[in-house]
Amino acid sequence: MALPADFTLTDEDAGSVAVLTGDWTARGLFDAGPRLAEALDGRADLRLDLTGVNRCDTAGAYAILRAAGERLDAEKVTARKQVLRLLELVGAAIQVEPQRTVRRGGFYALLERIGRGVFGLFADGYGTLVFLGHLLVALGRSAVSPRRIRWAPIVALCERAGLDAMPIVATTTFFIGAVVALLGANMLTDFGAQVYAVELIGISVMREFNILITAILLAGRSASSFAAEIGSMKMNQEIDAMQVMGVDPYEALVLPRFAALLLTIPLLTFVATIAGLAGGVLVVWSVLDLSPTFFLQRIVDYVGATHFWIGLSKAPVMAMVIAAIGCRQGMEVGKDVESLGRRVTASVVHAIFAIILIDAVFALIYMELDI
Repeated sequence: MALPADFTLTDEDAGSVAVLTGDWTARGLFDAGPRLAEALDGRADLRLDLTGVNRCDTAGAYAILRAAGERLDAEKVTARKQVLRLLELVGAAIQVEPQRTVRRGGFYALLERIGRGVFGLFADGYGTLVFLGHLLVALGRSAVSPRRIRWAPIVALCERAGLDAMPIVATTTFFIGAVVALLGANMLTDFGAQVYAVELIGISVMREFNILITAILLAGRSASSFAAEIGSMKMNQEIDAMQVMGVDPYEALVLPRFAALLLTIPLLTFVATIAGLAGGVLVVWSVLDLSPTFFLQRIVDYVGATHFWIGLSKAPVMAMVIAAIGCRQGMEVGKDVESLGRRVTASVVHAIFAIILIDAVFALIYMELDI
């Protein structure tokens, strides 16, 4: 039965003795702490008898120590070992002085932030190498034993990451082609060379905009989705459960996403090319009065399929980079929702940056090759 905290104070020849009884806990304290402090105020030689205390927690120990203050001597306390140990722990915690936060100057803070950024850069590089190592091992296992390949998730991800993205890719590249055609028609008309708007549309759409717009849309759509899916599984410890059951998460989660993007991004690039050219045809036909037959014939004669194959050659690299960044960021998610949000955002930003960088590298390579 719970008893409220109480005490009795007696005066003896050796000094004052405070006998505590009841439950000195958060629920049983009530006003016992302030009353004890008031009763012990001004008493010099003090002893505490806690053998009658039924239960005691940190709140009760703090009330006892606060009432006794500096006059409490461990040798003058009679109690069970558990209560004495609790008083010792709470007393040590009370005596700890809070550490003051030293605010550094602006220049020091700047150097510290730069240092943390450099350290984070090397940590990300190391994490990327670890991720690629795990991925290559999983890829090697699947190549040696093809029955390990999970075709069902690959097909499902192809539909989700590829076919479902077809409408937005086609719509975006259609308007991109229309805008390029409109700008080219307006500028080239001033020089009497409006017919060259066909070459401008063909080269820009077939060589750059088809794969670039497709990759950027997939970076915002698929990379974030991969990071969120794998990250939520990491938060719920589902990946740990898979490892306990002997399932490699790189084979079950990462490889199907790689394969899905590798299979679907060429198809999306082709759809983007057709949509971009359709937008250009519509604008050229309505603004410059050049028929679609003339447009297509000039594309075949003066542009050719080389530019299309150049754009398509970038697709596998873009697919691998988008899938790798999305899956790696998902694997780096911590145990909280804030980490998930940061990693999803980082997957999109890093993927778009990598796409622009890779496109620039391809442009330099093809320029050196004179293609």
